[in-house]
Amino acid sequence: MKKFYSNSEENTFLLAKEYAQGIKSGDVILLEGTLGAGKSIFARGLLAGLDVDSNVPSPTFTLVNEYKGKYTIYHFDFYRLNDPFELYEIGFEDYIYSDGVSLIEWAEKGGDLIPTNSIKVTIKITSDNEREIVIQ
Repeated sequence: MKKFYSNSEENTFLLAKEYAQGIKSGDVILLEGTLGAGKSIFARGLLAGLDVDSNVPSPTFTLVNEYKGKYTIYHFDFYRLNDPFELYEIGFEDYIYSDGVSLIEWAEKGGDLIPTNSIKVTIKITSDNEREIVIQ
């Protein structure tokens, strides 16, 4: 387990970008935290660190976005997911058990479909200007 503190969006972005250097093919990264904690900022930094050079919006209105970089990256946002079994309709298991990297915001909504060997990133708001980021 690693714990970090960030005092700005830029710091969160740079922390994630640096952390991305250790990501490998097939990794599943779960991003958990309350609304506004910084999950999308962390995701953008991680994607930048994996050589994705396009503008990366939060996929809130689509369940998954695909990016090409160092690996193929599947960026999921489960915020609007009502039932984990909806994931079968999009072939979720084909994504997460591929050679690509899966990045999942609101991962806790995926229930038992989330692999147990995933990397979990929890972002907690500790004050208006500070976030605690725990990676395990």
